[in-house]
Amino acid sequence: MYPKKILVIYPEEKSTYIAVYHGSEMTFLKNIKHTDVELDAFKEIKDQLTFRKKAILEVLLENDIDIKKVDLLMSRSGMMKPVKSGIYEINELMIKDLIEGSKSDHHINLGGLVSKEIADDLGIKAYMADPVVVDEFDEVARVSGHPLIERKSRFHALSHKHFARKYAKSISKQYEDLNLIVVYVGTKGISIGAHKKGKVIDVNQSYDGDGPFGITRAGSLPTGDLIRLCFSGKYNESEMLDLVQRGGGYAAYLGTSNLSEIDQRLMSGDDTAIFISYACAYQVAKEIGGMYAVLDAKVDAIILSGNIFNSERFLENVTRRVGKIAPIALYPSKNDFEAIAMNGLRLLKEEIVAQEYK
Repeated sequence: MYPKKILVIYPEEKSTYIAVYHGSEMTFLKNIKHTDVELDAFKEIKDQLTFRKKAILEVLLENDIDIKKVDLLMSRSGMMKPVKSGIYEINELMIKDLIEGSKSDHHINLGGLVSKEIADDLGIKAYMADPVVVDEFDEVARVSGHPLIERKSRFHALSHKHFARKYAKSISKQYEDLNLIVVYVGTKGISIGAHKKGKVIDVNQSYDGDGPFGITRAGSLPTGDLIRLCFSGKYNESEMLDLVQRGGGYAAYLGTSNLSEIDQRLMSGDDTAIFISYACAYQVAKEIGGMYAVLDAKVDAIILSGNIFNSERFLENVTRRVGKIAPIALYPSKNDFEAIAMNGLRLLKEEIVAQEYK
């Protein structure tokens, strides 16, 4: 029998999720919330390492979970050098790059940093799967329109690959044999990728602002107006990045990024909320159409994933525009914990070999 106990560490900006899996079954899930006062005590993201590690170990102890019986640590992916899709052991070079990435306010990098420390204490290994920097682009997809700027592959790779494999399994086929358009609507941004025979050959770079607007991401903005806004004297560089990464989308139009509040406004018939939701769905459908062209109009299925697709209105506003392109597979959930844990299980079952980060 292969070891089955997997600890998943998943940092968010103001909380740290931990989950324990026995094989494919989740047996424990906890969201450890961190107050602004606690986090404001740290100058840089990487400085939170000891604080978050201590919080994780305390919660495990309080819930009678023996950390020494954990067989494998899996963490959320981080911002580092571009890599091919797969599972990577967290080595010293990765730690160096994660620390460097955390200086750019990337709290997700804490997952790898914390996991590596806990794993070293236990004498086991820590891994991450399909980080946000997975790069399988066709070369033509890198062309931006000016040689000073290259299009980059940064997206919800973990979720994309997870739902794509899940769909392939549901129809008794291999992911590597299919052409898919995968849509993932996250709690901040939206990524839509063209998956050709197991590789994401093109995808919008949702983090910095490309493609549809999301809950807090502004998406693609008119270039000239954006440049003029940068030099208007009203904003510095940090404030402009904040505007497109954290202060755009639903948050800018509706004055809130609280999903429960947005849902309540939609259900109550708020005309502005309904229109912005319609506009988001419109942009999602338009991006799907672009990926249809990328795949030479040969698409086996469109995968719609993310909690937003629990909304019948949003789902209808997308599917009525793209439903004739290909069959639609619906996965209206987030499932990041499952995605991370299932990659760990694939590793334990020796269905996949971990790659070396170089």
